[in-house]
Amino acid sequence: MNELEILFQKYTGAQAGQCTELSASGSNRRYFRLEAENIMLIGVEGTSVDENRAFIAMSEYFAAKSLPVPKVLAKSDDDRFYLQEDLGNELLFDFIAGGRKTGVFSEEEKDMLRKTLRLLPLVQVKGAEGFDFSVCYPQPEFNERSILWDLNYFKYCFLKATGLEFQEDRLEDDFQRLSDILLSAQTNTFMYRDFQSRNVMVKNGEPYFIDFQGGRRGPLYYDVASFLWQAKANFSDELRTELLNDYIEALKTVQSVDETDFRQKLKHFVLFRTLQVLGAYGFRGYFEKKPHFLQSIPYALENLRVLLRDNLQGYPYLVEILTQMCDLKQFREFTIHKPLVVKVYSFSYKKGIPNDDSGNGGGFVFDCRAVNNPGKYERYAPLTGLDKPVIEFLEQDGEILTFLEHAYSLMDASVKRYKDRGFTNLMVSFGCTGGRHRSVYSAQKMAEHIHRKFGVEVQLIHREQNIEKVFSV
Repeated sequence: MNELEILFQKYTGAQAGQCTELSASGSNRRYFRLEAENIMLIGVEGTSVDENRAFIAMSEYFAAKSLPVPKVLAKSDDDRFYLQEDLGNELLFDFIAGGRKTGVFSEEEKDMLRKTLRLLPLVQVKGAEGFDFSVCYPQPEFNERSILWDLNYFKYCFLKATGLEFQEDRLEDDFQRLSDILLSAQTNTFMYRDFQSRNVMVKNGEPYFIDFQGGRRGPLYYDVASFLWQAKANFSDELRTELLNDYIEALKTVQSVDETDFRQKLKHFVLFRTLQVLGAYGFRGYFEKKPHFLQSIPYALENLRVLLRDNLQGYPYLVEILTQMCDLKQFREFTIHKPLVVKVYSFSYKKGIPNDDSGNGGGFVFDCRAVNNPGKYERYAPLTGLDKPVIEFLEQDGEILTFLEHAYSLMDASVKRYKDRGFTNLMVSFGCTGGRHRSVYSAQKMAEHIHRKFGVEVQLIHREQNIEKVFSV
């Protein structure tokens, strides 16, 4: 019986019938799920006792304040092993997988992201109140040494690996200026340090924060930049703005906020965090030869390109070098290819045209009300456009077939052009009086037609019938 099984039996009074090692994290910790009858706990083995003690102290303090973290339930005398609450298996990173892959986030995915950003200020502000930061590992606060270390990590592990020539002394001068700007934005709050969707779990529809053992006293902006500009999260500018607004509104409930000042300072932390992760990708990818880290580079570079267009002030040589770096041939050819996703709706005009949650304005809207309506006949009234009697009525009447031929022609041209130009979102909606017969039939046929002809993902939503279907690639 190993140490974790002994600890499990001592805490629960039951012997662990199963002990399964979970996928490894990026640190020196090992995780196990221990089970006995209806009891499931997570066992952790960490070789760094100081890191373990930091996590245990933070978890106990946050849990006592009812913050959403896993509770530490028991620990060994030497602090090398501990048991914590089992939050299940679903990471937020996996919960939003559909949106990450397509760039189009569902309402369910966006709602979970909103919940997460609204909880963050509570951890940052309430979690810091009265907390003894001296227990933090490896450092109690965000400081100049850690900033310059991360910037030089970027310089040596990524920038030099590109082969770009630069004047090191001028770059170091701008690194110092950036460090000064970041340190001037200090707040007496808890800085998670690695706040991103892989470090949030979803249990019973609610987010829980994990892996905060590297946390310390530090500025609010750092965690916001880490989460919203996470390289592979694939957030659009519109969604990122929406989530940032949610965060700021939640922050206002626990402290006063100067929004203009907050947004201005945040830009510098976004730059710093982007350089930091590029350094990590360079080390893991170029030096440790781990290809999946290289696959994240285009996403981080795209974030950096957008940021560089925002006229960053304070370190002109750094901006010049980063601009040259982004324009290097190997990175121009290393682009992000997002697939086209077509959304097809049926709806009732009485309840309004469907909203376009991609932020692109709504696409095509076809009015089916001129077509002969089967709903005016009693025998068809309780049925929908998916039922055989209604389908036979519409097709024998023939008006809707001519109507759809014209709609197909317009959509075919747009889908082809959208694919050629690399667009990611297209929406088409069919409306009728009740959103039950003609619009449902038309939307169904259009979704089938586009998927069959172009092989793209089609998300079909019969809004008034509460029916959704995905035609996958």
